[in-house]
Amino acid sequence: MYSKQEEQKLIHDSQELLKQLKHDKNFLLQSGNEAEQLRKIIRYHEWKYYVQSEIAITDFEFDQLYDLLKRTEAEHHDWITSDSPTQRVAKGLTKDFPEVHHLVPMLSLDNSYDAEDLNDWDERVKKIIGEADRVGEEPDRVGFQNRRGLSEIEYCVEPKFDGAGISLVYENNQFVRGATRGDGSVGEEITTNCKQLRSIPLSADFKKYGIHKIEIRGEVLINKNSFQKINEKRIEDGLPPFGNPRNAASGGLRIKDSSEVGKRGMEAFLYHISVAEDEAGNDLLASGGIKSHSHAIEILDSLGFKSPRKEFFIAKNIAAVIDYCHQFEKRRENLPYEIDGLVIKVDKLELQKKCGYTSHHPRWAIAYKFAAKQATTELLKVEYQVGRTGAITPVAKLEPVALAGVTVSSVSMFNEEFIREKDIRVHDKVLVERAGEVIPYIVMPIVEARTGVEQKIIFPTHCPVCDSKLFKPETEANWRCINYSCPAQVSERIIHYVSKDAMDIEGLGEKIIEEFVAQNFIHTIPDIYNLNFEAIGKLEGWKEKSINNLKAAIEKSKTQSLPRLLFGLGIRFVGETTAKKLAQQVNDISEFQNFSVEQLQAIEDVGPKVAVSIHDFFHDENNLKIISQLKEAGVNTQHTKTESAMDGKLFGKTFLFTGTMNMKRSDAEEMVEANGGNILGSVTSKLNYLVVGEDAGSKLAKAQKLGTVNIMSEAEFLKMLE
Repeated sequence: MYSKQEEQKLIHDSQELLKQLKHDKNFLLQSGNEAEQLRKIIRYHEWKYYVQSEIAITDFEFDQLYDLLKRTEAEHHDWITSDSPTQRVAKGLTKDFPEVHHLVPMLSLDNSYDAEDLNDWDERVKKIIGEADRVGEEPDRVGFQNRRGLSEIEYCVEPKFDGAGISLVYENNQFVRGATRGDGSVGEEITTNCKQLRSIPLSADFKKYGIHKIEIRGEVLINKNSFQKINEKRIEDGLPPFGNPRNAASGGLRIKDSSEVGKRGMEAFLYHISVAEDEAGNDLLASGGIKSHSHAIEILDSLGFKSPRKEFFIAKNIAAVIDYCHQFEKRRENLPYEIDGLVIKVDKLELQKKCGYTSHHPRWAIAYKFAAKQATTELLKVEYQVGRTGAITPVAKLEPVALAGVTVSSVSMFNEEFIREKDIRVHDKVLVERAGEVIPYIVMPIVEARTGVEQKIIFPTHCPVCDSKLFKPETEANWRCINYSCPAQVSERIIHYVSKDAMDIEGLGEKIIEEFVAQNFIHTIPDIYNLNFEAIGKLEGWKEKSINNLKAAIEKSKTQSLPRLLFGLGIRFVGETTAKKLAQQVNDISEFQNFSVEQLQAIEDVGPKVAVSIHDFFHDENNLKIISQLKEAGVNTQHTKTESAMDGKLFGKTFLFTGTMNMKRSDAEEMVEANGGNILGSVTSKLNYLVVGEDAGSKLAKAQKLGTVNIMSEAEFLKMLE
């Protein structure tokens, strides 16, 4: 649709306008020709996003350009054209699924970014409602006083989920159609895929509310934990990780093989009723059958839909809205899902009707957008890090850029395949995203912004630290340095060994370990227990107290449990849970030398790949030498049940924790083991108790289906231990 030259010109013009807006946010265009050029720019970005599924600027930057056009046209009505982006919802659909028309258009929302914007919107709403009353409509005497002066309006505030929009239709209590948002008027029919999402009921008792036909709006999301696990699995399988939960959810809805949809861990939040009719076809939204937006949420919540009820807030006035927005933004990262803002809506449907709509958005609702999590910047150079397993990770060094409250200057690019697939080059303008607690990530290079100075990234053939030739297993995506004595690997292995979840040696931080390696104080893990403290005392910053503290921490680590030691040794694919499973199989770590791959694979949660890794580790001479030296140094290598555990209240019982809890999951698991119980890694027939926290997902559903698992809350679990 666009030539390379046209795209470059439109990208350039976008950046020039954004520069002007940065200096003056009230800047307006000065001619009809300039307005038409801006319309071309916005159409291009809409096409890029909706048709190509790519972006050349961030959401925040697009919002700025759209707002500029809207303000300009408001000042010059004669410049408005019938095909202006402000006169319609953005279009552009792929043709993989049948097209369907929404019963009511799914419009966009107007945006706000600060208290001033929200106050201005509140005044506009009051003015519109006041004018509606003055032309003869009966004034609302509960939520709005017109002739005696404007009083406060009651608003609802709810999360603005950062997912994929959907529309669901139910008739006679049965789910009959699911569709993507599409261009707002026409979406893609995805009914079969929606049925794979367990958060979408296949039937619901709408009849008890007098509803025969209903259209519900919502958002499909992937929670942060599920997203992280999906990406870990993809990286393990040699696939590029997903950029963010939103794109992974959007793509998941449109997978042609519906049996694969459920594997994405997607959930649907439903938050708006757009159509509600009784059996005679009467509009229940207009007749008062449903009186308010909060009433609609109550209905959805009561019928088993996943609604935003938990974070839903009813504000008596705009001041309360603003206060809630500020408080909520501070705790956004604690939510299990990605949100990019809050949505504020006039609660009473009667007042919503008086506010009406523009062609683009409802006047009775507005989005309050949080600080941007995407930004564009320049990739200055690439450096290569060597991990504890020898994996070579390319790291992009960026022109520092502010992103969601932090300054980002380094971003991992995972592996050579990631770079090749995205065609990332040095000096590219790149789109960077920081989603929740996920590390910053390069979404894509802005290809249209290239000027010719960009350079292809040449992946090294030799280790950047020890110069050994790199090796890449056929089944893996990472190049590796296989020199076990490589200084970089030594440092990373020791950093992992002393970490809090492993041997927990306080005082041996990353920088100190790197210094000790550089000073030749440490070459392998056992050297920790034979440090030359006299030499350390001669280093800058080391006094008698700090040396004694380090000695005590090292001595204490000798008594750590076998699961911690197994985790600390850094066996590939062995995490904390697997380490606990392994420890339960032996009395001493040396017994693993006698395990075959088949015997290891018979252990719960140990698959073929993990079994091979464990077997190889305990048949490697270097590793066996390290274990022998640790024993000689007095490090505990045995696993025995304590008497208290053998006689504990939970002896012989199996537990699994799911969802978000008040206590740390690791603490809860230690409480189980201290009382004689065992932790399982998944829901099986062997599981006795599933302890459920907030936002529990597939594990809870599976346990309910089994019917043999005792399901309890965190409070009930703690009471069991009293």
